[in-house]
Amino acid sequence: MYDVVVIGGGVVGLSIAWRTAERGLAVAVVDPGPGSGASHAAAGMLAPISEVAYTEEPSLRLGRESLALWPAFAADLSAAAAVDLDLRADGTLAVAYDSDDLAVLTDLAAFEESLGIAVERLTGRECRRLEPMLAPVVRGGLLARDDLWVNPRRVVRALLTALARAGVAMVPGRASGLVDGGVRLTRGEVVPARQTVVATGAWTAELGLGLPIRPVKGQIMRLRGPAGLLTRCVRGLVRGTSVYLVPRADGEITVGATQEELGFDTRVTAGGMWELLRDARELVPGITELEIVEFQAGLRPGTPDNLPVIGRIRPDVVAATGHHRGGILLAPLTADGVVAMLTGEQPSQILKECDPGRFDGGNH
Repeated sequence: MYDVVVIGGGVVGLSIAWRTAERGLAVAVVDPGPGSGASHAAAGMLAPISEVAYTEEPSLRLGRESLALWPAFAADLSAAAAVDLDLRADGTLAVAYDSDDLAVLTDLAAFEESLGIAVERLTGRECRRLEPMLAPVVRGGLLARDDLWVNPRRVVRALLTALARAGVAMVPGRASGLVDGGVRLTRGEVVPARQTVVATGAWTAELGLGLPIRPVKGQIMRLRGPAGLLTRCVRGLVRGTSVYLVPRADGEITVGATQEELGFDTRVTAGGMWELLRDARELVPGITELEIVEFQAGLRPGTPDNLPVIGRIRPDVVAATGHHRGGILLAPLTADGVVAMLTGEQPSQILKECDPGRFDGGNH
């Protein structure tokens, strides 16, 4: 009998398992391929300010609180696993391709300033001074200095190492449902648990818990060239379409990502890749000289209000799912909150906005 079984081996589920094991509880993780889903396809931007949208102030609050936890979380994880996470703190530069795109960024800056968020408005020349490889056509931009980014695949590797060192059991297999006192796998076996955490992302609906979570497809590509082509994350608007470029210390650049409502379709399409390359090339022409390393499609877990679902759905079951674009960013905050729930402590008040009871009057 485990104290806690976590269903789902993405960054959120693994972070919860690690922090729970640190508290001395016996923990198991159920997943057919830990770290191979949305976490494997993620870019790793920890960017609540540059990703803010007009209708998503609660997401901004969550993101900023979790962003503040990331440096300590990363230091703890790096120490526990002896893995460099490639955590970077050079900020995010959002740039505009034409005057219409610049008008959108200008409006966004005004909105952020109305919330008390400091952003730096830059001319095109100032953007190119920060990132010399930007195209001459870039009209201007915004700099969010407090944004971070991390390599999510290194985070997964570190979490798996830390879990092994902490004695957490990894149970290969897919959960088919919850039963009294445990989790049933598709092969019929029951993994016994006093408490269960549901961190199944886009596949949450398969457990029949009544949570309104759907898959949102995102296609992404990885390129490689000389280190230093870009020094910070670049987010761009190109004729109203969003694209981002995330550099790594080893010269890799992640370019993403599409957002498609196509169910569980994980095909990589020529159209999706063409759109990403087209828009990225308009902003950083030099990327066409880079080597193509990988194309991939992942499934983000979306909710009707774009907020995650974090909280108890049964006396012995806690949900930690539906993080959409913010799974990597929100992992430290989610882990701390869920561990508090599992140990009878008081989680952060900000997580009340994520309570499962906001859907269907709390009936699941």
